[in-house]
Amino acid sequence: MFFSLPEKLLFYALIFSCLGYMGWQMRGYWVRWMTGKLIAKPASRTDWARNIWSYVLTQRKVRSGRKTSGAPMHLAIFYGFMTLLLATTLLGINTYSPVKFHKGVYYLVFEEVSDWMGLVFILGVLWALVRRFLMSRRPQNPVTTTANDYWTLGLLLILGVTGFLVEGARIAVDPKPWDWTDPIGGRFAAVLGDWHEAAWKVAAYKSIWWFHAALVGLFFCVIPKMRIRHIVMAVGSTAGKPDVPMGRLHPVTMEEVEQTEKVGANLPTDFNRWQLLSLDACMECGRCTEVCPAHNAGKVLNPKRVVLDVAHSLRSGEEMIAAVSEEALWACTTCNACVEACPVLIRHVDLIVDMRRNLVSEGRLSGSAATMLRQTASTSHAWGADGSSREDWMAGLEIPLCRDGVEFEWLFWVGCAGATDPGAVKTTKAVAQLLTKAGIRFACLGAEEACTGDPARRVGEEFLFQEKAAQNVSVFQKYKVRKVVTACPHCFNTLKNEYGDFEAELEVMHHTQLLGDLIDRGALLAAKPERGKVVLHDPCYLARVNEVVDSPRSLLGGSAVEPPHSGRKTLCCGAGGGRMWMEEPPAQRPSNRRADELVATGAETVAVACPFCRIMLGDSLRQSSVPEMGLVDLAELVLAANQAATEPVR
Repeated sequence: MFFSLPEKLLFYALIFSCLGYMGWQMRGYWVRWMTGKLIAKPASRTDWARNIWSYVLTQRKVRSGRKTSGAPMHLAIFYGFMTLLLATTLLGINTYSPVKFHKGVYYLVFEEVSDWMGLVFILGVLWALVRRFLMSRRPQNPVTTTANDYWTLGLLLILGVTGFLVEGARIAVDPKPWDWTDPIGGRFAAVLGDWHEAAWKVAAYKSIWWFHAALVGLFFCVIPKMRIRHIVMAVGSTAGKPDVPMGRLHPVTMEEVEQTEKVGANLPTDFNRWQLLSLDACMECGRCTEVCPAHNAGKVLNPKRVVLDVAHSLRSGEEMIAAVSEEALWACTTCNACVEACPVLIRHVDLIVDMRRNLVSEGRLSGSAATMLRQTASTSHAWGADGSSREDWMAGLEIPLCRDGVEFEWLFWVGCAGATDPGAVKTTKAVAQLLTKAGIRFACLGAEEACTGDPARRVGEEFLFQEKAAQNVSVFQKYKVRKVVTACPHCFNTLKNEYGDFEAELEVMHHTQLLGDLIDRGALLAAKPERGKVVLHDPCYLARVNEVVDSPRSLLGGSAVEPPHSGRKTLCCGAGGGRMWMEEPPAQRPSNRRADELVATGAETVAVACPFCRIMLGDSLRQSSVPEMGLVDLAELVLAANQAATEPVR
């Protein structure tokens, strides 16, 4: 009623021009994303719907993230903004469509909810401004703050406030009976006073309205230029997430190498389109860096910096590895803590391993890690042990072997460490004895077992991994293996998530899962240590990567001490990603931080479920303030409990 037709046309021209400019800028991003490779297994429509519900609408990652003020602040801004966007959209539909639905009780509820959520939005933005200012003054702050960020938050704040100011001016100029449903706008109207008698009322109202409209247009124009663009790109990143397990790396084919004449990635265009989109969706929150064990141990690796450097290379066309640095790439333990923490589902580990593949193919890996690759290639054992040594642990035990033609239900996969490392051998023997006691028909491969290739793959030697995978799969097919149990989370992950790409059809369980099932069935007794005596350490590749959290606890009858970081939020021991075979200064060992946290619980014994963790934590505990602290595998505790139950009473 206040605006003439020319004024309305001017408004439409302004808004559509700004939207067009925003679209033109977004097209530039789209063109860069399309330079990437096709996605091998793109998300289906069902995946898109599920991901939008989980990661966009219900903000699953934000709600399950770090327990700081950042999560509620983000939720306030997100839900406030989305409510205002939805309200504006519905208002436009009601105005320009023949169907008029803004009436009755629905309209009253609509107005009240929109008003209160507008206030939530403003409070969230104020919260973000104060929080960002305080965090920028901290010496160890993972969040990068620039003037651009303050301008963005300032624009959002002014948009929210002027939105209420427009509503307040409208109420002051043209009050309606239902204005009680706009409590916040009504407060602004009260401050402005009674305008309906003033001659300048329409001009003043229109001035405020045009100022707000200009800000809306400006907002559209600057979205692609500011970090806030993630509100658009994060939808595509999270919704289009490929349905691939966290622990699965994509295989490289010889056909691909022949076409590209390279292995791995050195240019951003070597990544797929979803990966390139996810780089631009990064909101630079720093969660990935906060949880990175290498970064927290003082190494140069900064997962957020990796993403930003690769994104910069995408825009500049420069080589990525030089921008990221080889030292940073080799520091990664591939524990996936960064991936688990990322709100927009960036897969940092995939990026890093692809760059490692390129380095290895160019001969730029040396030292003990290169020795490990040579040993794996020549002996099929990561530590270079002879194949026959895989049966040494069986001495004195009646362990059935597949080659003897025994009938078995489960293949007990021992692994390189489980067959030769003294501590891990104790676990192997305990598992074998428990399976025997429970009446499980199992067999081992013995000398026919080869390294799964996990260390080689995570280091970047993809084709050595594929060679070992093919070797093991042929043995599985030879003995018609269908079920596998292993005490190594790294072998567990590789057999479960990656061997399917090489024609293996396996049901794979970690030993804590199978032992937990046997306890539930009454075939075994759980270990029930005195409360407070045993602290449980969760392996990354078991708890975080494969979400096996409950079964290790069930083996202790619920009496385990929980360290501050447990379950999917566990702290890495530092052995993954081939780091077991790489030299590092004692002061930069992630295992030291974890050992200190375990010691601080006051427990007497650390229970583990991974041979790698046992090796790394063993070294760190011996150098800790409590060097005599015990270190055992969960299987050993269960075995001791079952042996004690069968001993005669004297």
